[in-house]
Amino acid sequence: MTFRRFLAGLIGVPLALFIILFAVANRQSVTIGFDPFAPDAPALSVDLPLFAVVLFSLMLGVVVGGVASWARQGKWRKEAKRRRLQNERLEAETEQARREAAAARRSAAIALPAPQKAA
Repeated sequence: MTFRRFLAGLIGVPLALFIILFAVANRQSVTIGFDPFAPDAPALSVDLPLFAVVLFSLMLGVVVGGVASWARQGKWRKEAKRRRLQNERLEAETEQARREAAAARRSAAIALPAPQKAA
């Protein structure tokens, strides 16, 4: 068993138990109204269990926070992409220069005559 799975179980099991206990203890129905002008008898309302409202609010907060974090990191992702493309271009240029140098060495070795011994 890896440490990551152990840690997930160590955190996940108590969290799941807490959520289950919270849901069982807060089953009473609450009315969620979307009409600010008639709070006593809203035109648009939904009756939901309290635990569903709380858990949905938490999930919505996590999603909104994740989207906001992702959006703020856009400049860093853009910079990483720019540097990755620059790195790939420089590696291609280096490989091309190595091929040209090897070809120049081969042609220089063929073009030059063998050295003569002095008598």
